[in-house]
Amino acid sequence: MSQYTLRERRDRAFGAGAPLFYKSPLHIVRGEGVYLFDDSGRRFVDMYNNVPCVGHANPHVVEAIHRQAQTLNVHSRYLHEGVVAYAERMIARHAPGLNRIVFACTGTEANEIAIAAARAATGRRSIICMDKAYHGNSDLVDKLTFAGERDDPDISPVRFPDAYRAPEQGLSDEDIAEHYLEDVKRAVDALQAAGNPVACFILCPIFANEGGTRIAQAYVPRAAEIVRAAGGLVISDEVQSGFCRTGQWWGYDSVGFTPDIVTMGKPMGNGIPLSAAIADVDIIERFRRLSGYFNTFASSPVQAAAGSAVLDVIEREGLEAQVAEVGARLVEQLRAIEHPSIGEVRGDGLFIGVEWVANRETGAPDADGAQQVVDALKDRGFLIGAAGAYDNVLKLRPPLVFEHQHAEQFMAAFRDVVSG
Repeated sequence: MSQYTLRERRDRAFGAGAPLFYKSPLHIVRGEGVYLFDDSGRRFVDMYNNVPCVGHANPHVVEAIHRQAQTLNVHSRYLHEGVVAYAERMIARHAPGLNRIVFACTGTEANEIAIAAARAATGRRSIICMDKAYHGNSDLVDKLTFAGERDDPDISPVRFPDAYRAPEQGLSDEDIAEHYLEDVKRAVDALQAAGNPVACFILCPIFANEGGTRIAQAYVPRAAEIVRAAGGLVISDEVQSGFCRTGQWWGYDSVGFTPDIVTMGKPMGNGIPLSAAIADVDIIERFRRLSGYFNTFASSPVQAAAGSAVLDVIEREGLEAQVAEVGARLVEQLRAIEHPSIGEVRGDGLFIGVEWVANRETGAPDADGAQQVVDALKDRGFLIGAAGAYDNVLKLRPPLVFEHQHAEQFMAAFRDVVSG
């Protein structure tokens, strides 16, 4: 069967417009560790997919799912030891005070829960978010995507702290952060003046969807202080930054603050739909009392088995330390490349962004050039993405089991692409 025929069948089944990567989409049939294989048997190094965080078809996770599915899978309104034990393990992995958890199936659902919980806790409705953020696809959460282009009285977008395109030359990182923090102050004051005070500020602590920023440590804790002083709560969306992605367990650890509510998603189940929101007892129990929330498919025994197996692998294989070491070395090697289109390399563990620009003096983004690099690397067997606020950031986000040997192979291919 030709690729065109399969794509045509897909369009007929899904409806034209369902997104695919690449102009000539890949037909992937198998995964193993950091590798994906297409229908011709060709192997690719997956450097984009954060869903299978402990590797595609991880044997320990597969066995745990298989064993539990053979025994029992049922909805969430029965007692089950495995589900409770998994909840306890997740809570133990978070900062003190984040001690109650609500399970769901997707990051979108987790963020819906977090916002509803913040509104219940504060008695307010308004949300501050980044102007280039992404937090999911539901009617509410989708309004946070490029919120600056929308008009909703309950949503107030602020500029993401783009340190690479600083307002003027020669500023320290702290000064740049303060410049962008003024947006947060203005948003808080404007909402207060309109009689719609802030309920919550939701952000990814490493600004993953925006392409990252080097000043997260200077910006995020101060932004949290501003919002909390106004009576609002801070939600850390850890769907991309959590589970040791940054070389620490949580993105909030890597930037030095503790959020009021944390959301988690894709990596939790290594491909099994599983997500969660976690906060303190008062926030979560008030939310449960007011909403009566339940989710038929969340916190099932199979999900708990998958989630617990993911934690097993991260802990037993020392992936937190490995991610920090491999990521730091990869960033060092990328920064050593001199190329007129590489404006900046920034990274937190195995989340790395390379600014691909048309002009290093102005920082003008080059989205077309970035896509050309993505396509050229695909041709050499490496799958990355072009993302960020301007679609020009080369986004490297491999499974956590990515090792130095894989990084060396990637660097050889990357040097070949940029030297060509």
